[in-house]
Amino acid sequence: MLLFLFFYLMPWPCWAQGIEVYFSPNGGCQHAVIAEIKKATQSIDIAMYYLSSREIAQALVKAKENNVQVRIVLDQGQEIEPASKSGYLVKHGFNIRYHLGFGLMHNKFAIIDGISLITGSFNWTLTAEERNEENLLIITDAGTIEKYKDRFEYLWNTSRADSRNARVADAIPAWFCATYHLFCTN
Repeated sequence: MLLFLFFYLMPWPCWAQGIEVYFSPNGGCQHAVIAEIKKATQSIDIAMYYLSSREIAQALVKAKENNVQVRIVLDQGQEIEPASKSGYLVKHGFNIRYHLGFGLMHNKFAIIDGISLITGSFNWTLTAEERNEENLLIITDAGTIEKYKDRFEYLWNTSRADSRNARVADAIPAWFCATYHLFCTN
């Protein structure tokens, strides 16, 4: 019975398919995200519905300090959500944008150096790590990653800059701000 529980509860890398699988609560999802962030040497692109994990935000700051380019697209509600780490990240010089669509930007993925993909239902929150039933996949299949790269570029190009980050907001054309009624500095 103990052997069965051990095999059932452990995260299992599926090496043949290039996939690692994790579950929460307390199944190592947050640790896996942080481990992937620490591996980054060039870039991290994140599309995340909800990001309030202090530990993940701190890992992102360390990556940026190591000259890793980090781009983040969040759901527009994250700009004003008190628990969101978006303000913390903007204060640390991050380039954050917010989804402009009518529905939620409910994606939950990150691309690390173009060679590793983190995805699944796992929001980057303490609640997701400790209480929710969530899943997380780390995928290294190049074809799958390419599709997520394309989606990230679409999200990035159709999202608006954080209104607290004037450096980024200055790069947005005035017509775009007026058309979408954004709080740009132009």
